[in-house]
Amino acid sequence: MMSPAEIRAAAEQLFKAEAKRSQIDILSLAHPDMDMDDAYAIQSALVDHKQASGRSIIGWKIGLTSKAMQYALNIDIPDSGILFDDMAFENGAHVPAGRFIQPRVEAEIAFVMSDDIAGAEVSGQDIIAATDYVAPSLEILDTRIKRNDPATGKTRTVFDTIADNAANAGVVLGAEKHEITDFDLRWVGAIVHRNGEVEETGLGAGVLNDPVESMVWLVRRLAQYGQGLRKGDIVLSGSFIRPIECPSGSNIDADFGAFGRVSITFD
Repeated sequence: MMSPAEIRAAAEQLFKAEAKRSQIDILSLAHPDMDMDDAYAIQSALVDHKQASGRSIIGWKIGLTSKAMQYALNIDIPDSGILFDDMAFENGAHVPAGRFIQPRVEAEIAFVMSDDIAGAEVSGQDIIAATDYVAPSLEILDTRIKRNDPATGKTRTVFDTIADNAANAGVVLGAEKHEITDFDLRWVGAIVHRNGEVEETGLGAGVLNDPVESMVWLVRRLAQYGQGLRKGDIVLSGSFIRPIECPSGSNIDADFGAFGRVSITFD
């Protein structure tokens, strides 16, 4: 376990790294006893820094929902992070060069909430009832922690990712807004192009078998901390593709078929 002082110091490091567009050393290497509680404590302290700087929370992201990503990180549960107002990009927008360190994108189904929802016993039907609409989306990922330690070759762990606000950096919503019952979300998929070439494809079923179940997981996890989702929150329910690297000059276009389309360009 990390001490309160170590947690505060790690959060401050991450906050400054994001502001400077730089990366810090792997936290789990400096703190080998770091666990998931420590990671979320650092994330919470980082969120406090962001709010103190004037940023507003607009929702949540759920990560590590696919079996492939869970196997890669040797875990069996998703993780979560928080969306802020400065992370929202318009569909088709251009991201200025230098805005991010090592941006990547994922295709996801976004939920926008019509009502507050909380509780450890929440069900899928409760999620459906509290959802205003669902939409195609892209999540922009970035990392303020080095992926690999140059000296030891050690890679960052899931604890590093969670501490770094689950690698959250941006969200792009498509223009289409659908009633949640209009589609079987398990069969909503996307063909994702980078500069005109297909990079990834996937289906909503890759997200815990059903993106609604991912939402259930998040609300139940938040209940452990006396929290929940609020009316108007945007929630990224989890990616059904692997992250796509987006160096300068990348145009990303995600074709969700009848569900819609969403794009972003990195200058």
